[in-house]
Amino acid sequence: MQLTSVVTPFTDDNLRLLAQIGVTHVTIRYPGRGREQLEAIKKQVEAFSLQIAAIEGYLPIENIKLGNDLFEAEIAEMKELLQNMRAVGIPFLCYNFMAGTDWVRTKLDERERGGALVTRFDIDQAEQAVSLSETTREKNETTISAAELWVNLERFLTALIPDAEACGVTLAMHPDDPPLDIFMGKARIMNSVENFEKLMQLVPSPANAVCFCQGTFAEMGVDIPATIQRLGRHIQYVHFRDIKGTREHFVETFHDNGATDMYAAIKAYQQIGFTGPIRPDHVPQLVGEEAGEPGYTMLGRLHAFGYMQGLIEAARHARDA
Repeated sequence: MQLTSVVTPFTDDNLRLLAQIGVTHVTIRYPGRGREQLEAIKKQVEAFSLQIAAIEGYLPIENIKLGNDLFEAEIAEMKELLQNMRAVGIPFLCYNFMAGTDWVRTKLDERERGGALVTRFDIDQAEQAVSLSETTREKNETTISAAELWVNLERFLTALIPDAEACGVTLAMHPDDPPLDIFMGKARIMNSVENFEKLMQLVPSPANAVCFCQGTFAEMGVDIPATIQRLGRHIQYVHFRDIKGTREHFVETFHDNGATDMYAAIKAYQQIGFTGPIRPDHVPQLVGEEAGEPGYTMLGRLHAFGYMQGLIEAARHARDA
């Protein structure tokens, strides 16, 4: 498995810090059109003996999801991105199909162990929900049905998968977070294991894969190790995190303080032969970081990596015993 991290803020000091603790790969946000920006980021990352594993976030796909008149323009930009990823050597593109928002929460300062700050979601407070990634680019009153989303997703995959295969890039779908049936007037479809299996059948290809976000699948109420086994080889990218609760009411947790058997999850990844990028996600904000970006500060990430390294080594020893 490739220990992978987002870098927030994206500084030389934080890149050096990740290299010091044994991280080998980083995930970057889409920097905009043009190969030059990707090449500059690659040079900065490789200066610390790190590699870029994936691009995720800020992708030009909102109009693709909605299937409007800008669909083809965004497909063209995505094809250009795939060509640039091939040229620079970035193998994974993580995306989601949540229309109108990204991952959302209703509270950003829930108290976890020792007063660390985590995020919370409660469906009955959905009107106060905050989208915690890309800025919403469509008015919330715009609606879309599940059937329309499936049509738009199939159009997207049909257009992109041949280019992804040619460029050596794997598209990894992130589940809806939270995995509700409908949110803010828009349906959601990446909200069950069955729908991920349907996704794999829309355009069958090794380039059509799953980003297994453990926290979001835990929100679905599934058994995490069993679901890893069920999706198997389709899992090509992992967000390692945990929650307590259900998809309607949950809080994020420290990676060692949630409901999931994280050791069993790591063993399941090893059993399916997963060797790709795995990154801790949505870490608690620790003392001194209260003003940072919720879920994306650095100290909690250090704790998470130490925990992950211990689990991976223990599972490896158990396997080889």
